[in-house]
Amino acid sequence: MNAPHISVSNLTLAYGDFLIQRDLNFSVNRGDIFIVMGGSGCGKSTLLRHLIGLQRPARGEILYREQNFWAASEQEQRRLLMKMGVLFQNGALLSAMTLAENIALPLAEFTDLGRSEIDEIVSLKLALVGLAGFQDYYPAEISGGMQKRAGLARAMALDPDILFFDEPSAGLDPISSRLLDDLILHLRDSLGSTIVVVTHELASIFAIGNNSVFLDAETKTQIARGDPKRLLEECEDPKVRRFLTRGASDLPKAMQESKI
Repeated sequence: MNAPHISVSNLTLAYGDFLIQRDLNFSVNRGDIFIVMGGSGCGKSTLLRHLIGLQRPARGEILYREQNFWAASEQEQRRLLMKMGVLFQNGALLSAMTLAENIALPLAEFTDLGRSEIDEIVSLKLALVGLAGFQDYYPAEISGGMQKRAGLARAMALDPDILFFDEPSAGLDPISSRLLDDLILHLRDSLGSTIVVVTHELASIFAIGNNSVFLDAETKTQIARGDPKRLLEECEDPKVRRFLTRGASDLPKAMQESKI
């Protein structure tokens, strides 16, 4: 059996003496769309920062395949980071650059590709997210949903094995949010990517997630993990049930859309 794509073992997150989460243990398999969920202030985005190498854990291990990221050399950490792509909550596009220039940035920085090769890859990535023909547009000239897709194109520029999303639906209307969910599913199915999504949006959780961890702000640890649809049916923890049944009148629609 292949090792999990990501393994988190006895992980503690803290800012100095201020504890965020403790004793986190979960695995993400290749091809998962893994949801990091929980209420506001539970540490979802902080966990993401640890997973993508922006913050060192207070304790515990994060393994990619069987490589311990925080015990690796700086050169090996850089190699692992090159296999990751990140879509931040606001898209994080550089406003003074066109979409093509934004996507070309990591290719120019981290590869030896020539200009024509970079231009070809940029066009391919934009087409993959439904933005063919928008190379010369600036971020301010397109909608919020298109900015998220452009940010995703940049996150995929180096053909990463793992994509990380921080609240991808934040600030989007329901239609744009659903289109982004569909795109995430398409990328997983067509590219075989492993995807980790930080979100509290129920429609997205049920539409795309097949694995998850639930972080609790009160106990400062995980209180559930597994397929969100299975947790909805089987988890007896009242906090998890309240979270997954918010807006109960809308739940059947969300479940219908995710083909439950």
